[in-house]
Amino acid sequence: MIATLRVTDTGWLTTFQDLGRVGSEQRGVPTGGAADQHSASVANLLVGNPRGAALVESVGGELALVPDRDVLVAVTGAPAYVTVGDLEIERWTPVLVPAGCELRVSDIHSGTRVYVAVGGALRAPRLLGSVAPDVRMGFPQTIATGSAIEVETGFAGFDPAALDALADDEAALRLPVPELCFGEGEQGEWTVDVVESAELDRVPGMRELLAETLYTVTDRSNHVGLRLDGAVTHPESDEEIVSHGVPVGALEVPHADELIVLGRYRSLTAGYPIVGFATRASLPVLGQAGPGRALRFRWVDRRDAVLRHAAREHELRALEIAVRDSFARLGYSPRATPASALAEPGQHPTTR
Repeated sequence: MIATLRVTDTGWLTTFQDLGRVGSEQRGVPTGGAADQHSASVANLLVGNPRGAALVESVGGELALVPDRDVLVAVTGAPAYVTVGDLEIERWTPVLVPAGCELRVSDIHSGTRVYVAVGGALRAPRLLGSVAPDVRMGFPQTIATGSAIEVETGFAGFDPAALDALADDEAALRLPVPELCFGEGEQGEWTVDVVESAELDRVPGMRELLAETLYTVTDRSNHVGLRLDGAVTHPESDEEIVSHGVPVGALEVPHADELIVLGRYRSLTAGYPIVGFATRASLPVLGQAGPGRALRFRWVDRRDAVLRHAAREHELRALEIAVRDSFARLGYSPRATPASALAEPGQHPTTR
């Protein structure tokens, strides 16, 4: 069945989002996708979706949705005030939103992005297999106030008898949610773990400088990368650096006196020195960093970086299993929900 969510408020910028394009970089197209991949994955898992399913991302302002039938939602990402009707609800947990009742997300703070997942498959245009926006490719995916979001869903509420049986057993529904830590307060410093690159030695003193300097995200930052104010140094030699591939999270020192941390929409090659790489476990934190945020870098070895990422993956798998078991106790099987949604004909050229 189809649930329709009427969009009554969209804040500064609201778009469709997922984890990005698979294999697109072989064609020269950045993978794109959610800047905070962890929060997007958890939101989907909490409502029984695959972690890479389409969902809604909102940056700043207020987001409000009104469904025409009962839906299961989860709100993750930056701290925010979330209500269903007049009732404040918890983030990072599955929540039932009754038909005709408004879900509103406001007062987004400390981070920049919130994610709203709906149990089921969002109908949205796709480009190279993904709903992720790419403005440079003419694929903005902007959700406007007054528009409607359609979701193919198998959710029809929970079994009342199962709810009664579990009413006194909160532990049975407790989920091991790996919530992202955003640091302390609006002005708090966030720590980003980094590993060395092969080019670090070409920029003398940069290792020590990165470890000692407090950097600030500037308003020149965008989806291509975070531009940081703070001390940098440059190669002593004028020897040309041959352009080479650069991954998401690369720490780049351009000619200007700034440090750039490349994001999911960066150019795929660069000829500037790359002095390090943010670890995969730190990328979601960078995805939440907005103008004015203070960042401090911490060098770690590759083994530690791999182990931290493996631990995060273990947490996500544990959450997926716990959600499946909890829903089974409530008489709901997300497996009945379509695994994907097709774009509406004529909306945009797609490749599936």
